[in-house]
Amino acid sequence: MEDKKIATIEALIFASESPITVQKIKEILEDVGAKEIKTAVSELNRRYEEQSAALQIIEVAGGFQMVTRPEFAEPVSRLYKARQGQRLTQKALETLAIIAYKQPITKQTIEHIRGVNVDWVLRTLIERNLVTVVGREKAPGNPLLYGTTKEFLEYFGLKSLNDLPKLKEIDEILKGDEKFLESLDQVALEQLAPEELGIANPEELMEKKQNENHSQQQNKAENGTRES
Repeated sequence: MEDKKIATIEALIFASESPITVQKIKEILEDVGAKEIKTAVSELNRRYEEQSAALQIIEVAGGFQMVTRPEFAEPVSRLYKARQGQRLTQKALETLAIIAYKQPITKQTIEHIRGVNVDWVLRTLIERNLVTVVGREKAPGNPLLYGTTKEFLEYFGLKSLNDLPKLKEIDEILKGDEKFLESLDQVALEQLAPEELGIANPEELMEKKQNENHSQQQNKAENGTRES
């Protein structure tokens, strides 16, 4: 594949404000196929790694996005420390975790699991386009059903809901975590994460993912203002 095409694909990924799909790149370039695009992305990542570049291209929410490498998360995070207020609160993360793992789910079920009213938190998640109404439950009153959005996948750097952490991964992260053990009484974990789903305390790992991806997302936004 010629260098000009590879560079053009790189430019499109860099310039896109959100993850750009293979289909969108094909529509713009017309003379390249899906296989060529994926080959180009692999080649670009090879070059970045060879040059010890700070950037990489990842596949997230069904598209490609240029972000900083994880090892640069700490300095980038310090650079954007003033934006910390934009991050989700623990309450929002807990509610979002319940929705992500149990969707489609009603507000009543969320409140039963958390044991508190979630009107304000749910409204915040909807306003941030992380959660949306996906239908109505066939039950008395036909309550609304909620689910996560494409923006949710982007926010946490996930390709799809299948990438949500499983029990084995979480156990490794939380092994010996006293704060986690102390929090068991605060959330009905047996309802939130039944063993048969292969998950446990997802809100803690989602917070970890949020911390890891926060600086990458902020840096992506800042990259849009610099010269390509």
